[in-house]
Amino acid sequence: MLRRSAVTAGFVLAVAMVATPATAAHQGPGESAAPYTLAEARTLVQATAKPSPGLVDAIRRDLGGTSEQATARLINEAAAAKIEPALRGQLGAAFAGSWVTGPTSNLVIATSDSTKVASLAKSGAEVKLVKNSLATLDTAKERLDQLVATAPKSIPSWYVDVPSNSVVVLAGDVAEAQAFVDGSGVDRALVRVEASQEKPRPLYDVRGGDAFYMGGRCSVGFSVTRGSQGGFATAGHCGTPGTATQGYNQVAQGTFQGSSFPGNDYAWVAVNANWTPTGVVNGYSSGILPVTGSTQQVVGSSICRSGSTTQYHCGTISQHNTSVTYPEGTITGLTRTTVCAEPGDSGGSYISGSQAQGVTSGGSGNCTSGGTTYHQPINEILSVYGLTLVTNGTPPPTGCSGYQNSYTGSLTSNANAYQPGTSGYSAAAGVHRVCLDGPNGTDYDAYLQKLSGSTWTTVASGTSANPDEAFTYTGTAGTYRVRVHAYSGSGSYTLGLTRP
Repeated sequence: MLRRSAVTAGFVLAVAMVATPATAAHQGPGESAAPYTLAEARTLVQATAKPSPGLVDAIRRDLGGTSEQATARLINEAAAAKIEPALRGQLGAAFAGSWVTGPTSNLVIATSDSTKVASLAKSGAEVKLVKNSLATLDTAKERLDQLVATAPKSIPSWYVDVPSNSVVVLAGDVAEAQAFVDGSGVDRALVRVEASQEKPRPLYDVRGGDAFYMGGRCSVGFSVTRGSQGGFATAGHCGTPGTATQGYNQVAQGTFQGSSFPGNDYAWVAVNANWTPTGVVNGYSSGILPVTGSTQQVVGSSICRSGSTTQYHCGTISQHNTSVTYPEGTITGLTRTTVCAEPGDSGGSYISGSQAQGVTSGGSGNCTSGGTTYHQPINEILSVYGLTLVTNGTPPPTGCSGYQNSYTGSLTSNANAYQPGTSGYSAAAGVHRVCLDGPNGTDYDAYLQKLSGSTWTTVASGTSANPDEAFTYTGTAGTYRVRVHAYSGSGSYTLGLTRP
């Protein structure tokens, strides 16, 4: 954004002003010194970027120490990042790595050349003279990487450890790992084998609306737990007890624990330890949507559905307690809606506001011509199987009151959402009022866009470096939408919109 570009330009100018005297002060005959000292870099950081209170609190909470130490840590780390590239370049092939240490992150630079120590010390960093250059250690690790196909499964990882000036091989079976290293041809003096109980595994989130596979494809309804076991609710016709599932990424995910179809159309899947149930629904182009409860909404209420075939669509609730006859038999107790759906959307999330409503069962029509669809209410599924709905835990902000329409959603950093949807809304000529209430400690922006032919053009915006925005725009009749952008930070938002 232009506002950030201005800040960046000012920062570059400040660096240039500091760099000139520092170079003259510290450069010796035949040396290529850092542009400024660590102390000067620290002063520059303090003048241009103050750590946020929320970040300081999080560092103190998770890494220990006082608030003052956490603040010093963040400033020193930013200063180290500014000066380290110059010191690395000054050392060239003798560079042996860099790191920060201690409760306030003091910079350490390592070198394998004793003649470089004195000039490095002028930077203000701690200097460590070591035997091996970083290039030597990287070459040793690359040799192990080339033998990955023959590496024992008892080795969870290996890496270059610059503080110890060695390649570290973690091992569940030390003897087995030692034999692997000895057979690699790598200089044994470069490698340290350490006993480890680590058992790395990939981790994935369970989100409503995402695909899962079981020979065919269905969609996740809502994340649930039963005791300490995590899982998700979905449609009964998607699988029977014992059916194995794979996630949206085709990775092994879980197993159907219970299923009822016909008569009902509900099921639940227990997931393995690689998958973490989360209290959100994937709204695709509308962002990640928080789930805060499961209060059933009244007839006529708006309701939206997320599924892996047609993604995110909305409509209204037509009737509750509907009996529907499929070729396989009659299902009772379903809710009838005007939301469209297609094969593969089965089992996916029905949500109204932030309240879970049910999982997609079936219907007629499609998302091109429209149709009628039915969902199995989520509260019945929770009751039958003794499940607990996983919720987001953080309700959307409640600001921006007094506007004609209110929309809520949730975004991760650098993501976008469009309200009231990607297709926008029709408006007469007049004044648009937009209000955005984002999570504290973030930077959320709002853009009013108008459709021109097939192109959306931004006609007004609120782009301050704050979570909240408010603006008005007087425009001609046409189709408009609001783009909500998480410039930095993540969480739930409320958008207020009054249209002419």
